[in-house]
Amino acid sequence: MVSIVERFKEDVKAVLDRDPAARGALEAVLFSPGMHALWMHRLNHWLWQANFKLLARILAHFTRMLTGVEIHPGARIGRRVVIDHGMGIVIGETAEIGDDVLMYHGVTLGGTGFTREKRHPTIGNRVLLGAHAVVLGPIVVGDDAKVGAGAVVTKPVPPGATAIGNPAQIVVRERPLEPVEA
Repeated sequence: MVSIVERFKEDVKAVLDRDPAARGALEAVLFSPGMHALWMHRLNHWLWQANFKLLARILAHFTRMLTGVEIHPGARIGRRVVIDHGMGIVIGETAEIGDDVLMYHGVTLGGTGFTREKRHPTIGNRVLLGAHAVVLGPIVVGDDAKVGAGAVVTKPVPPGATAIGNPAQIVVRERPLEPVEA
């Protein structure tokens, strides 16, 4: 089991590895609202799972006001996720995000329908989500895929593929990368 301190260190390293504007660990810790939102989400998600749903929603609301990043406490988010310039991010209740995902500002992982079942996307490992990308519905964006800036995705994206446009079209299918050892 990975300790909380180890997870925090892992998050800081992920920001330093993927954000050239972060010049050091202290700067990343102090000035990365995406990382702050993810840290708060971990607490909120724990509260949600422990059936303190109202408290989880209240804290998520305050987190959104402070960071500009809206993450529903029910969403499941993997390790080493980086939200760069997080303002305007929306991650819905049944969204699932894999490990090592890089997400830019304005991304929406939104739902379709009003049922209580799975209605938000599942994002694989090592996925890049460009600025203002919108991924809607209970679809899968496969491992190592890229979603271009401003794309509107309503159909699955295969592993290693690149989706661009509105509606999104698959433009490049790359060989999936080998797994990265943590």
